[in-house]
Amino acid sequence: MADGNGIFGIHGTALRLRSQRLEMLASNIANAATPNYKARDIDFEKALALASNGRTAADAVDAAVAYRVPVTPSLDGNTVELSTEQTLFAENAVQYRTTLSFLEGRINTLKRALKGE
Repeated sequence: MADGNGIFGIHGTALRLRSQRLEMLASNIANAATPNYKARDIDFEKALALASNGRTAADAVDAAVAYRVPVTPSLDGNTVELSTEQTLFAENAVQYRTTLSFLEGRINTLKRALKGE
């Protein structure tokens, strides 16, 4: 079974991808002062499309990761722009929570159906 199939459809895969993106953005923020650290991000739409076409979430993430090009390069070679990373992290966290809420609703519907309500 591909990642996008099953009772949760593509939403289970989307949740995994958003979680992995949160981890990557958090790593960028944590390394904001690390010389020569290169900020990375996941192209979520690309990763989701790849996962929808039968690739595993892990393979889709690997294929959709790219290094961020900074607007203002740092003298120490670090490409993390803290305000950008924090904004992207917050946006992705909201999207993660939205997907999670949808899945919780689906689980509750399934539970009610199993109970015969």
